[in-house]
Amino acid sequence: MKQRIIRIHDLVGLLNALYPPALAEGWDNVGLQVGDPNARLSKVLVCLDPSERALQAAVEQGAEALLCHHPLLFKPLYNLTPIDETGRILFAAVEQRIAILAAHTILDRAGNGLNDWLAAALGLGDCRPLQAGDDRLLKLVVYVPAGYETKVADALFRAGAGHVGNYDSCSFRSEGVGTFRAAAGCTPFVGQVGERSSVRELRLETVVPQELLNRVVDRMMRAHPYEEVAYDLVPLANHRQGIGLGRIGRLAQATSLAEFAVTVKQALQVEALRVVGDGQTRVNKVAVCGGSGASLLTEAVRQGADVLVTGDIKYHEALNAASQGLALIDAGHFGTERLMVGHLAEAMGQRAAARDLEIEFLEMQGEEDPFKTV
Repeated sequence: MKQRIIRIHDLVGLLNALYPPALAEGWDNVGLQVGDPNARLSKVLVCLDPSERALQAAVEQGAEALLCHHPLLFKPLYNLTPIDETGRILFAAVEQRIAILAAHTILDRAGNGLNDWLAAALGLGDCRPLQAGDDRLLKLVVYVPAGYETKVADALFRAGAGHVGNYDSCSFRSEGVGTFRAAAGCTPFVGQVGERSSVRELRLETVVPQELLNRVVDRMMRAHPYEEVAYDLVPLANHRQGIGLGRIGRLAQATSLAEFAVTVKQALQVEALRVVGDGQTRVNKVAVCGGSGASLLTEAVRQGADVLVTGDIKYHEALNAASQGLALIDAGHFGTERLMVGHLAEAMGQRAAARDLEIEFLEMQGEEDPFKTV
């Protein structure tokens, strides 16, 4: 059996399947930023930042791609020279034929993403998004000739349809009779041009997230045997769970703010924390947001959080939190995000294996917080 050649676009597909690009914030820039989609791929180095150090590590380890949390390119470039760091990285990446991809806010907002990993690391249970995202669902109904329902359903499921909570491949099927008459110029799958025909069909129903709709419909059309495919899209009142920014949950047992701060310090392996609030304050309901989460301060208060764990807290934001009775633990931007390296490498590796793609995902070692404690 001929071995399949794996390319950069396969890596993009894996990333999009786990973390759909439609989840990205409008200001963000995610996905493939540098590289040829058709270039061959065997190894990927997962890192937090697309730095010169990470690029050199990729070269040394034989990786053809960097999968980063933070984007290298946020805004359009008006010039490209090796004078600044971005320019040097771009020049080197092109010269070394190393692709650069960014996950960023799709990883922040998706289920089984950065904020779920952060919440789990801090021992939170019963978690939900702190700021709900686009959780719209549609019901897709398509009519399939008997005998082709499995082929069409499998195509839908592979494209991301059929997820209900922790279950996948969910559908409902009912049998009926479809009728039609093919006009001149048609090539009907069954029946004759100009004659009214009837065929035994199955009504196949499943659920589709809004951001995956175009891909799901495209795959359905490719798998369906008919020239003209009859299908319905019905907006649903029920919503998906687990999509959105930040997480809020509860500790297994209430503790003091001081004791919880020690737990955070140890769990995230940071040198120091900044804490806002009385150390004796009882902590049970905890909000978290990796990176810069001060924008969620008001939402954390509204949902009754005792403390918000995040990074990059500014002076006036701290005063605002204190005035509303919300404790803060600032574990730093780096400290609240670096855990994504191991988790993302594992998630991507499992997805690749499930699709029989022989891609090795390596974890970047030695990344450091630019801030030092003195």
